Amino acid sequence: MQNKTLHLILKNRLLFTTLLVFIGFSSPATAAISKIHSVEGITEYRLDNGLQLLLFPDASKDTITVNITYRVGSKHENYGETGMAHLLEHLLFKGTPKYPNITKELSDHGAQANGTTWLERTNYYATFKATDENLQWALDLESDRMVNSFVAQKDLDSEMTVVRNEFERGENNPTLILVQRIQATAYAWHNYGNSTIGARSDIENVKIENLKAFYKKYYQPDNATLIVAGKIDVDKTLRWVDQYFGSIPKPRRVLPEFYTRDPVQDGERSVVLRRVGDEQIVATAYHIPSGIHPDFPAISVLAQILGDTPSGRLHKNLVETKLATRIGAWPNQQKEPSLLFLYAQADLDTDLAKTKQILLESLETINNTAITKNEVERAKRQLIKQIELSFNSSQSISIALSNWIGMGDWRMFFLNRDRIEQITIADVQGVAEKYLIPSNRTLGEFVPTKNPVRAVIPDTPDLAGLLDGYQGRSAIEQGEVFEYTPETIEQRLQRHEQSNIKLALMPIKTRGNSVFINLQFHMGDEKKLMHMNSVGKLTGAMLKRGSSRLNREEIQDEFDKLKSRGSIGGGADKASASYETTRENLAQLIQLLHELFTTPAFPEDEFELLKSQNIASLESQKSDPQQLALRRLYRSFNHHPKGHLLYARTIDETISDVSKVKLKDLKRFYKKFYGASNMEIAVVGDFDVAATKQQLLDLFGDWQSRQTFSPIVDQFTAADKVAESINTPDKKNAVFLAAINFAMTSNHPDAQAMQLVAYMLGGGLLNSRLANRIREQDGLSYGVGAGVSLHPMDNNALFRAYAISAPENVEKVHAAFNEEMLKAWQDGFAEQELSDAKKGFLDSRKVGMSDNKNLASRLKRDLYFNRTMAWEIKFIQAIQKLTLDDVNRTMKKYLHPDNMIIVKAGDFKNKAQ
Repeated sequence: MQNKTLHLILKNRLLFTTLLVFIGFSSPATAAISKIHSVEGITEYRLDNGLQLLLFPDASKDTITVNITYRVGSKHENYGETGMAHLLEHLLFKGTPKYPNITKELSDHGAQANGTTWLERTNYYATFKATDENLQWALDLESDRMVNSFVAQKDLDSEMTVVRNEFERGENNPTLILVQRIQATAYAWHNYGNSTIGARSDIENVKIENLKAFYKKYYQPDNATLIVAGKIDVDKTLRWVDQYFGSIPKPRRVLPEFYTRDPVQDGERSVVLRRVGDEQIVATAYHIPSGIHPDFPAISVLAQILGDTPSGRLHKNLVETKLATRIGAWPNQQKEPSLLFLYAQADLDTDLAKTKQILLESLETINNTAITKNEVERAKRQLIKQIELSFNSSQSISIALSNWIGMGDWRMFFLNRDRIEQITIADVQGVAEKYLIPSNRTLGEFVPTKNPVRAVIPDTPDLAGLLDGYQGRSAIEQGEVFEYTPETIEQRLQRHEQSNIKLALMPIKTRGNSVFINLQFHMGDEKKLMHMNSVGKLTGAMLKRGSSRLNREEIQDEFDKLKSRGSIGGGADKASASYETTRENLAQLIQLLHELFTTPAFPEDEFELLKSQNIASLESQKSDPQQLALRRLYRSFNHHPKGHLLYARTIDETISDVSKVKLKDLKRFYKKFYGASNMEIAVVGDFDVAATKQQLLDLFGDWQSRQTFSPIVDQFTAADKVAESINTPDKKNAVFLAAINFAMTSNHPDAQAMQLVAYMLGGGLLNSRLANRIREQDGLSYGVGAGVSLHPMDNNALFRAYAISAPENVEKVHAAFNEEMLKAWQDGFAEQELSDAKKGFLDSRKVGMSDNKNLASRLKRDLYFNRTMAWEIKFIQAIQKLTLDDVNRTMKKYLHPDNMIIVKAGDFKNKAQ
C-alpha cells in the first residue's frame, strides 16, 4: 500500500483555474457548504468544519471513485516514529465499531480500492459501480473511519509484521535501496531523507499511544480533501457529504508548523551499497526547487531530455555505446525543495568507472552541447501527452490529485501543465547550468575546490499570490451516459469478418474523445515453431525499433504527436498491438501500426542492443527469489520436449537461446510467418465506424502469411510432485508458491464453481480465506492470494497460491496455508461466504468491463474464441445459480492439499540473522 521510493517517477504534471464564487448551501441541522473554485470540470467546496470537497462529475463512466486525502505523510513523523504514517494507513483498514471488517465491505461492494502513503499525504480510494446506495455507503465508511477507527494494539501486533515484510520485500531491490541511500545522504536534516516505509526498528517498536495521537491530530476534516468523481448527481452528493461529514466537529488543535530546511549543499557527497546482485548501478541526485516553483517545469523537461528511451541523451551516450543496459531520470515533485534523480544500470562485465564518467559528463557539461529545439519540443510533447490522456479518466485524475493536494493546492495540476507548454530552450538550459553542478551532487568523491560554486535553492513560492486570478481552460468534452452490461455492449457492438480478419467495433462517445484499438494475429503451428521461442520474441520486440521509413526515435516521436500510448510486439505464435489515442488521431495511428507491422527495418545496432538488454535482464533474475520459484514451479508441469513453444526453460537455457540468435534469424522468421491471415481487431471508443472498418480492411486485408496457422493446445498431464526450497543469499524477502493442475477448460461444467472457489480462497481485497489467515490474523505476509487459470481451448488448468514473507516465517506461512486449505477441503465453505463472494466477484467483473481498454482486449479475445456477450450472460447466470454443494464438491474434487506442488525461495541459510 505504500508509494514505493522508486515511484518517485511520479509524472503527474497537471494544472487548474480559479473562479471564486460563494454560494450558501445548507440542510436542516447540518453545516453550510461553500462553493470556492471551479476549474475545468472540477469544483471545490468547503464545509464549515474545514473539509475540502472536490466534485468531478463524469457521466460517461458507470463507476464512482471516492478518494480522501489527508495532508500527512512521512515528512510529519518525529524521531523514532519513521514509517508511522504508512503503518497507520494499514491500521485504518482494520475497521471501526460500525464497520468492523472494512476489507470485507470493499470486497462485498466489488470495489477496486487501496490506500497509499507518501512524503506529504496519505490517501484512501475506492472505485465501485455507480449507484446511490454504493455512494452513500462509501461516504459513510470514509467519514466513520476518519474519526472512529480502532487503532488497536491487537491490530498493531499483527500488522507490524506485515509492514515489516513489506519493508523486507523492498530490501530485495538493489535499485530501490540505492535510491533510498542516496536520498538519505543528500539530506542532512529534512525528513525527505527518510524512506516512507520507515526504519525497521521504528516499525517494530512504535507505541500504540503514539499512533493514536498521530491519528487524532491529522485525521480530521480540516486536514482532509474528499474527492468524488464519476457518475454522480451533484446536488445529491452535496447533501450526502453534508450528512456524513458535516456533523464531524472542527478540531480545536493547531497543526504544527514544519520549518526544517537543509542548508545549501557545499560539496559532493557519496554513498556505496554492497549487496549480492547480478547488475551494477550508478546513480546521482541533485537538489532542485519545490514542485510549485517556476523552475520545476523546466526541470521536468530537462529530465525527459536526459532520461527518455530511445531519444534521451543518457540512452545515446550510455546504452547505445554499451556502457549501460538501462537508464532513467525523474524529478521528485514535492511541496518543498527536492531531488532530481538520474541512473544507469550495467551488466557485470561493464567498466562502471567509465559508465560513471560518461554519466557525469553528460550531466555536468551539458552547456558544452547546447539543448536543441527538437529536444525541448519532443520532451514537452511527451509530458503533455501523459497529462492530456490521463485526464480522460476521472478515476485516474481523482487519485492523481492527491499528490497536488499534498503540495498545497489541487489547481497546481493545471498550472503545471500550462507552465510546461511555455518552456523554452533558454529555460531548460538555465536550470541545467544552475542545478547540475558538482557541489550539488550526491555521488562520487569529495574534491577540494578553491572557489566552490554552490546551488542556492529558492524558497517555496506563496501559493495565494501564485494562483491569484488564475483561470483554467474549458472543461474537457464529456462522454455519453452508457450502462456497461453484456446486453448493452452486445446491442452496441458491430462485428465484421472478411479475408480472415475479424472486427469488433464498438462506438461510444467518450470523455476527451478517447478510443482504444487492440489487434492481434496468429501464426505457425506446433511443428514449424519448434526452437523459435527466442527468435519470435526478439522479432516482435524489434517492431518498434525501426521501420523502412522511421528509426526508433522517430517512431516514438510519431506516437507522441498522435497522443498515443500503448505497446506493440510479438512472440513465436502471435503478434499484437494495444493503443489508446483520440478520435482525430486514430486513422494516423492505424497507418503507423500498419507500417511497423509490415515494413520493419531490423537495424543491426538496435538488434545488438536488444539482445544485450534481454541477457542483462535475465542475468538479474538469477538471484531473484520470485523468478527462481516461478520457473521451478512451471517446470514441474512441463512435459513438452526441449524446443517446444510451451517448454519451460531455465534462466541459463533462455540466456543461451537468446545469445545464439542472429539478425538473419529474425528476418527469416518475419518473412516466413508474419501476416494477417488470422487476425482479430477490436476498437472501442469515439471513432467513425465505417471509415475505421474500411481503413483496417484496406490496409491489412491483402497482407497474408506464407504459413498456415494451427493453435498449439496445452493438454493436461499430471505434474511432477515437487517440494523444494531454493536458497537465495542476501535476499530479505522470501516467496512461497503452491499450485496444482487439473483437466479443465473455461467451458467445463465445473469452471464457474472453480472460479468462485479460487476467489473465496485467495481473491478479493484481503478478504479471502488465505489472506484473512496469513496476513490479517497471523501477520506473516504483506502479499498473499490465489487464483485459477482457465482457457477456452487448453485443457490444462492451474490453481496457484502465493505469499511473501521474511525467510524465517516461510514455514509458518506453509503451515497456515495447509491448515486453511485442509479446512476448506474437509469442511467446505459457508452459505453467507458464498453469497458475499458471488456479489463481490460479479461486481468486480462489472467494474472491469466498464473500462474501455479492458473491454477492447476482451472483445479481441472473444473474436478469436468465437464468443459473443451471450457467453458472458450465461457465465453470470451460472455464477448466480451456484449452490454451496457445487462449490464444496468442486473444492473436494480438484484441490486436495496433499497434491499441491510447493516451492519456496529466500535466504534460508542466514534466516536466523
